[in-house]
Amino acid sequence: MTESARIDEVRAELAYLRQRRDLYRAKRYGSRPTSPERMRELDRAVTRAEERLANLERSDPEPPAGA
Repeated sequence: MTESARIDEVRAELAYLRQRRDLYRAKRYGSRPTSPERMRELDRAVTRAEERLANLERSDPEPPAGA
């Protein structure tokens, strides 16, 4: 897998994780019970994906397409 393909994959994963976290955050305002532990888990997953993306972008010698 090329470096730019890996970056695209991590970007897609990050978008997915952010959506899941945001949906769970919204669920907290409803009548169904939520777990603070689950919210922390989702926050950590987003943070890890952001860190992976930042590391990949720093190590990628090619500028992103369209830049």
